[in-house]
Parts: sequence; structure tokens; C-alpha cells
Amino acid sequence: MKTLIKKKTTINKKDNLIILCKKNSNLSQYNLSSKEQDFIKKEKGEIITINQYNRYIFIVKPKENSNLDFYNENCRLIGDKLIEKLTSIKSVVIIDTEMDSDDILQVAEGMALSNYTFNKYKKVQRKKLEKIFLITNISSKKIDELNNIIDGVYFTRDLINEPFSHLKAVDLALAARKAATINGFKSKTLYKKEIKKLKMGGLLAVNQGSIDEPTFTIMEWKPKNAQNKKPIVLVGKGIVYDTGGLSLKPTKNSMDLMKVDMGGAGVVIGVMQIIAANKLPVHVIGLTPATDNRPSGNAYAPGDVITMYDKTTVEVLNTDAEGRLILADALSYAKKYNPCLVIDLATLTGSAATTVGHFGIVSMHNGAKSEHKKLKEAGHATHERLAEMPFWEEYDDLIKSDIADIKNVGGSIAGAITAGKFLSHFVDYPWIHLDIAGPTFTKEKYGYRGKGATGMGVRLLYKFIKNFNEEN
Repeated sequence: MKTLIKKKTTINKKDNLIILCKKNSNLSQYNLSSKEQDFIKKEKGEIITINQYNRYIFIVKPKENSNLDFYNENCRLIGDKLIEKLTSIKSVVIIDTEMDSDDILQVAEGMALSNYTFNKYKKVQRKKLEKIFLITNISSKKIDELNNIIDGVYFTRDLINEPFSHLKAVDLALAARKAATINGFKSKTLYKKEIKKLKMGGLLAVNQGSIDEPTFTIMEWKPKNAQNKKPIVLVGKGIVYDTGGLSLKPTKNSMDLMKVDMGGAGVVIGVMQIIAANKLPVHVIGLTPATDNRPSGNAYAPGDVITMYDKTTVEVLNTDAEGRLILADALSYAKKYNPCLVIDLATLTGSAATTVGHFGIVSMHNGAKSEHKKLKEAGHATHERLAEMPFWEEYDDLIKSDIADIKNVGGSIAGAITAGKFLSHFVDYPWIHLDIAGPTFTKEKYGYRGKGATGMGVRLLYKFIKNFNEEN
């Protein structure tokens, strides 16, 4: 169940309160005694707890910071800390003593994102905060926008947390269709027969070992007031489960986590949902190729040569480097839209996860210098930060094949970069590659991103696309 954020105009004596107070304002109106007010003035912490018998009261004084991005992130983290303190209650009221500050939205966002749980398969459901009321002059439109963002992040987290037993490629396509129906964007799914007609050799090769059908889902949001003549295309890797194929993964801390390998597709669907729900005047297309990667007597094998959608031949030296194969077909397919920009997202390489851990997203780009700069700015604003890798020509030599046009692995060095170089072979438009292998899923709690699926990338892309509209 989602956490709903709503405006409110009055408070009563039993309301649980969070009072945002940058300065020592007059707090007597909130039924605080003079002793309690004196205590608040003396305390220097960011969260001050007032113990009253019948309710929670917290005074929040965020530390000042000249860097607005850092300040806002701290407010979100304060929201996370408040959720840890608010147990077994259904609602809370946040009061902004300044009334016009966006601080209240940042705190509410952190609280709502922190309040997420994935417990649908548990008999006992943990009680959760259901409603966050805001007393503020902030517009209802801004609050509605925030609710839609949180819904999109929750939706993406749910998809990534869902076990393979309950989320096959067809189920992922159905989830996209459901989101499209509810939020008003288009969704069309190609199944195996149509994928064969298109000769998407990468997607078909990875699917060879599976007993389940692959899918290729095309989503589109094209409002009449769209500001961009050429669309932005988002491409998300949808490997719903990755055993590594015949290049079999070990189980512990590897295959056992591979339900998350469709994280890129989950992000794309979540972003499409938010864009449509908030009716951004931007033409956006989402592409999500999906399959599982399993070994069988019919599985593709190391040493095979496959022919991709764009006729490129690829020598497959490792069947566990499968995500780039299905992405490559989707990136080639994206050319038909004559896009102004394509951004792909994928839990692509262990190299990326090793490089930045769960603290950021590895990025590369080709012909999209200014767009990448703006995406980095959106990353700082949402604290979903980019770590740009070098993309020098020398790396191209690492994916040359003796018997085909290219090979699908580049050796023991620069794994994240050579994966990006492989993908760049299939693009002829402004393109940004995001490797989200590190932050997509965490085994320990990571602030308001929680434990498990984080939804990292959703808020980043929404912020970027919203800014793209405002700047064009």
C-alpha cells in the first residue's frame, strides 16, 4: 500500500506532529509548554523529540548548506530517520513554519520512499504509515506531482523485488500494459512470432534456452502539446532472470539475486508511468526487450556467432554477457523513431558495481555531451548521481572479433566500458548509457532507498525529462 501525501489546513490536539523550524519560531500555537519550548531552543540536533503521552511531536531543524542539492538530500534523509521513529501510527502532520518552503516536500518524499516495504508474500503484514498531511502554502499540483513520483518508484521497486516465479517476460509486458491503461500512455508488446519476423537475433539467442516466451514492449507518451519534434527514447534491459546461461553463474551472491536483472526495464516502465501521470508535454518512447537467460540443450553457447537485428554479426564468448545482446537489438530498433536522444539503462556489469558500489550510476555517452551534462545535474538534484567513465577509441579494439564483426566481451579489463563500447556499435544518434548494476538492489538498508530494490534511476530520468521540457 502506498503512502499518500495530502494538504491539510488545521490540526487537533491528538495529531502526531513534525514541525519544520529553521529558526526558533514561536511554538506555543502547537500546544507546547514553555519548558518544552525552552528545551527545543537549547537542543542542537536536527531532530528533537518531545515526549507527550498521547502523540508524537518532532521538531526538525535541518542543517544549513549553501549547496541546495546537498541540503535537499539531507531533508530527505531526515524523512527517513523520522520513519524509523514513527512506529505503529497511521498518519502524521508536517507543519512548515515558513509555509512557502520546499523543505516540506523533501522531508515528505524521504518519509514516503522510506516507508516502502515488499511483504506481499508474508503472512504477517507490518503496520505502515498511511498518510502524511502537509500544512503549507505549497500548491496541490506540486503535491500531486510528488505523489505520482513516489507511485512510480514504488511500482519499479515492486517489479524488481518480484521473484522470477511470479514475473516472467510476459508478466513484465502485462505490467507495462496495466501502467499504460491506468496512466494514459500507449503500450504494445511483440511476442516471439513477431520478434522472429524482425530477426532480432540478440533477443532470440538469449531466449533459446528458455521454456518461456520473450517479449519486446513498446510504450509511447505523445501528448498533443509535446514540445519536442523528435522523441526521447528510453531503453531498459529486461532480463527477468539470469542464470548466466551455459556460462553458469555461481549461486551465492550471484544467481540468487538475478531476479533484479530486469531493473533497467523496471525503471523505464516506472518513468513512463510518472511522465504520463504528470502529463509532461514531452514525447517519450520506452522500449523493453525481455526474456530470461537459462541453460538447456537448445541454449546458445560460447563460441556461437549470431546475427543481430541490424545484420551485425557477434561472436558470443560468454553467454552471461547477454544483457548487451538484447539491448543492442532494441537500440538498433530505436533508429526508426529518429530520436533526439536515446538513454539506455541496464544492470549490465559487475565491473560497474565494483567501481561505484551502490552509491551511483556508471555512465557513458556518444554525441550527447550537453545532454549528459544536464543528466548529471539532474543526478545531483535527486542524489542519483552519475560517475562518467572514459570512452576512448582504444577500447574499441577490445571487442574486435577474429571471425565476426564484434564479440560480446572485451577481456579482463574495463568491463563496464567495453560493454558500453559494444552497445555504441548499434547507435547513430545522441546516446547515453547508464549501468545501474550497483544501486539497483541493496542487501542492507540504504537511507530512504531501503533494503532490496531501490528504484534508482526513476527520479533521475523524470527530473531530467521535466527539465528537458522546461529548457526547450
